[in-house]
Amino acid sequence: MTNSSKSPAAVPGTNPKDLLGIKKPPLSLVPPVALIHCSMAMKNGMEKYGAYNFRETAVQALIYADAAQRHILSWIDGEEFAADSGVHHLGHAMACAAILLDAQSTGMLADNRPPKGRAAQLIAELTIK
Repeated sequence: MTNSSKSPAAVPGTNPKDLLGIKKPPLSLVPPVALIHCSMAMKNGMEKYGAYNFRETAVQALIYADAAQRHILSWIDGEEFAADSGVHHLGHAMACAAILLDAQSTGMLADNRPPKGRAAQLIAELTIK
């Protein structure tokens, strides 16, 4: 396909599989480099805590949210890789988000977030239109 703005599944052909496949989540839109860095962070977690430990014992939401924020702030501040693991900070942040999503979907999330606030509303209000 020569038009890089469209995925191959964006234009259904006559193949019956095309008609079904186009309705499914377009996993090919996630950049492979992101998945690779996330997988390295997940591997680091596996080596420290065991594979899929987050499915065996409930995870506290704020522990992973705080960790993701620390990694993002370290990256914003100019550090690419975590000193303790050698893994890209953004890969670690993605892994934290992935674990939160998995835990929430499997019922293994200890949701210790504070009561709902106004952050999303305030962001919308302060967004320049």
